[in-house]
Amino acid sequence: MQDKPIIELRDVIKRFGSVQALNGINATIREGEFFSLLGPSGCGKTTLLRMIAGFEDPTDGAIVIDGKSMQGIPANRRPTNMVFQSYAIFPHLSVAENVAYGLKKKKLSKAEIAAEVDKALSMVDLAGYGRRAAHELSGGQRQRVALARALVMRPKVVLLDEPLSALDKKLREQMQVELRQLQQSIGITFILVTHDQEEALIMSDRIAVMFEGNIAQIDTPEGLYRRPVSKRVASFIGVMNFLDATATGQDGTGLSLDIPALGKVTVPPSHVPEGMAAASVQSIGVRPEMLTILFDGKDKAESETTGKVTGTSYYGDMTYYTVALNGVGAPVTVSMRNTAGRSVLPVGSPVRVGWGAESIVLFE
Repeated sequence: MQDKPIIELRDVIKRFGSVQALNGINATIREGEFFSLLGPSGCGKTTLLRMIAGFEDPTDGAIVIDGKSMQGIPANRRPTNMVFQSYAIFPHLSVAENVAYGLKKKKLSKAEIAAEVDKALSMVDLAGYGRRAAHELSGGQRQRVALARALVMRPKVVLLDEPLSALDKKLREQMQVELRQLQQSIGITFILVTHDQEEALIMSDRIAVMFEGNIAQIDTPEGLYRRPVSKRVASFIGVMNFLDATATGQDGTGLSLDIPALGKVTVPPSHVPEGMAAASVQSIGVRPEMLTILFDGKDKAESETTGKVTGTSYYGDMTYYTVALNGVGAPVTVSMRNTAGRSVLPVGSPVRVGWGAESIVLFE
């Protein structure tokens, strides 16, 4: 992945009558990166993707692709190609005919078209499927054909509108890995629209989290998960426990907090966001995996507190415990791996819960 921008979104606004779908979007997408637009239904992510593709025009602002303004440039003349949620495969055409559909406008010879189609099908692991009828394909194979049809046009940007949503869970997980590996191997910029936060985390170099026509945060998957800028982003990305907190002081050693459910703690300076004032901190967040149940009396943690198990959810490899800590506030979720010889604790079990200061996320 390079640092060169391939797409620049400059104060992009979109209105549909009296409804404003996008409120001045600013973002830069890099050449060769897998970039995801993530958010709940109605947040504006698909509208933004369609404007990059040229299917919608911005009400105001500019969309620049590869250094050129896209104002007035129709979809068929942009260096982009789109893979739709429904795949849009022509059922009466063969696989090869579907993939070759866009190439016919390039005035290539039949031999050149056949060579390009074979190359595209090989990219998506469908070599030898050219003569297969489209209606004979599985959902995963149809998705690959749609992707091959986009790639065969050699776009600078591939746009993916929730392309995996129609697949079953196991196939969807397999295709997430395959799509990411394909993007990395060919080096083309991919932009994915999804409402599935796990999918975005698995596939992306960077993610833009959107709410109500605004971008709340752009960051790497790890950055979003570990350093969300707001409680709303933290809630949308994975599971987060929120606990009331009061700042009691700030100096060179860090930010001192009184957290009723956990006790007194000092968050190191490296984990205090730049410019955050002690007086503005009203709550903290901690991920379920950053809390640990100390099963053995000899187990140690940086800090610990006590509580009682009020619920369990068994997932095979993991168990998610709901634990009431010291009877203070709402219960927290603690995730524990089910290792050999460790049985699931029954509801009502008293537990020791360990945690560390560096696992705490501060919220204003």
